[in-house]
Amino acid sequence: MKLTRKLVLAKAKASDLDSVKKLNCWGCNLTDISIFSQMPNIKVLTLSVNCISSLAPLADCLSLCELYLRRNMIPSLSELSHLRPLTRLRVLWFAENPCCGTESRQYRLTVLRCLPRLQRLDNQVVTEDEIALAMMEGDVVTMPPDSALNQLSTNGLPEAETENDPLNYNMEETNKIREGLGMKPLSIDKFSSLSSPSTKETKLSMKKTHTLDAVLLLLNDLEEEELRFVHTATQNRLQTYTLDPETLKDSLQSQITTDIQH
Repeated sequence: MKLTRKLVLAKAKASDLDSVKKLNCWGCNLTDISIFSQMPNIKVLTLSVNCISSLAPLADCLSLCELYLRRNMIPSLSELSHLRPLTRLRVLWFAENPCCGTESRQYRLTVLRCLPRLQRLDNQVVTEDEIALAMMEGDVVTMPPDSALNQLSTNGLPEAETENDPLNYNMEETNKIREGLGMKPLSIDKFSSLSSPSTKETKLSMKKTHTLDAVLLLLNDLEEEELRFVHTATQNRLQTYTLDPETLKDSLQSQITTDIQH
């Protein structure tokens, strides 16, 4: 069943889509929710117990704070990538979808790695320690293969044409990022050597350079709460480089014991 404009306005008792802030479509046998691409102001949305398989239309609901999707037909956790632009989303109920699987711990860590701003997942409070653990142990969620956003990420070019430029940055774009971060721009000679097809090591070095620039640039968009999550995750990641396996194991066990006592 397709969720239509008429049905939305009737349920919300509203005169136009822009004025709809809350909507409850629990158990309506919905399969098509494309209407939400026209509803950027909605804040609380209940879509539990339906037959929804794609979350792509929700990517434009930038005001969304609470989203209830329990018991739908979401086939893959990759659909969560459509929710990444929703920086105000704090509550998500996603359990009992086919993609959740039987490993509840790993499922939860994967969701939180993809959406680290969440404060409540499946009716359970999310802690800072849980977010930090998710950054280390959660699976990476990638965009669905047939997603239009995924196609845009390669500028519509075949994979072979973008392989030698991992993030498809040119010299001007790269140096604008570095300038914004207070870093020295790359010289044309250095950039040419990085972008020219050569060894796997050179390509990997180029990818890491662009990744670091992108991560540092994104830090400017994070609020204090999100920066604390990044700080905690970074500290935990650094421990894996500075501690031997046995020491790291003892440290983690000690931390767990302390948390239990408190």
